[in-house]
Amino acid sequence: MLIGVVGKPSAGKSTFFKAATLAEVEIANYPFTTIKPNHGTSYVKVDCADKDFDTQCNPRFGYCEQNKRFVPVELLDVAGLVPGAHEGKGMGNQFLDDLNQADVLVHVIDVSGSTNEKGEPVDSLSYDPANDIKFLETELDMWYLRLIKKNWEKFSRTVNQEKAELHKAIAKQLSSLRVTEDLVKELMQKLNLENDIMKWDDDVLMSFATELRKETKPMIVACNKADVPGAKEKFETLKNNFPDHLLVPCSAESELALKEAAKHELMFYIPGEDNFEIKVSEKLNEKQKSALEFIRNNVLKEYGSTGVQDVLDKAIFELLKYKAIFPGGVNKLADKDGNVLPDCFLLEGKATALDFAFKLHTDIGNAFIKAINVRTKKPVGKDHILENGDVIEIATAK
Repeated sequence: MLIGVVGKPSAGKSTFFKAATLAEVEIANYPFTTIKPNHGTSYVKVDCADKDFDTQCNPRFGYCEQNKRFVPVELLDVAGLVPGAHEGKGMGNQFLDDLNQADVLVHVIDVSGSTNEKGEPVDSLSYDPANDIKFLETELDMWYLRLIKKNWEKFSRTVNQEKAELHKAIAKQLSSLRVTEDLVKELMQKLNLENDIMKWDDDVLMSFATELRKETKPMIVACNKADVPGAKEKFETLKNNFPDHLLVPCSAESELALKEAAKHELMFYIPGEDNFEIKVSEKLNEKQKSALEFIRNNVLKEYGSTGVQDVLDKAIFELLKYKAIFPGGVNKLADKDGNVLPDCFLLEGKATALDFAFKLHTDIGNAFIKAINVRTKKPVGKDHILENGDVIEIATAK
């Protein structure tokens, strides 16, 4: 599971990445601070199953706070991009190559409008952040189009001469973009495309490229710097202008400040929550106290959270439609070492009991007999679609 953090320079990408991972990355308000991609581990938050069994879990990976389980995911912070990235401008070529690894994208924009299209500082609220949403999608569409059109004439003639099944041939041609046969077939029907590939002109290829991008690189927009005066009004305008987009207001700087304070045990803070508790007030100076109160009143009370955790959770559970599944036993929730509910796996939305068995281990999948819902103690078959938060025991052949 890889989340790509993308956007123009100086919109707050690296701050968002550091706030999400607490990785050591360079942060500055000038273009191309990030030259090489940064990798880090962050977490998505789910309701832990331990609460339902009146116990305390012992995660092998991630952690649990007050029945909130934090499951690891990988983040990739790629170089910022500017208009013309698909033509190689700025760090365009590197950006797009790095981007291809990601399962889902977090597009970090400066919703306060204080950086222009090149990432240069301008007066707050003077730039329209809607331009950033449009330009990133355009750059991705043009990148997809360039990859599609590479050797297209030769490819289309070959398909036409050999009378190959079009959806299979295209899927094979675009396999580097994670394009499947079913997806090609679905998009051809959606766009009402001709089965005669020789009739696909540039307009058709552009439409096809756009739809492919939407399906293979789903995107959530992190509207950063939402704590700047006037930014909330710009966010509301964006919501009205982009009703089909998933937009989340956030303040990466606020999240980073809260996590750093919690890391140094100055406060208790659960990411994604709407409050925090200061532990040692005497260790904070007046400037720090003032900053924390600003975050409490202007970010947490205003938006319900800093937004960073919400962005990650929505990317995985709303855009990708993944679900969290816990391995467990009807008679024993602990593993051989005594760790209670030590694991939590993220599976695709249509994952079945058999898919989960194979996720645990190939041998378990091959020896599958049945699955048991630990909460209800009822058996389920291999084709049973699992629900988010299920605790499942797998029975295998001896």
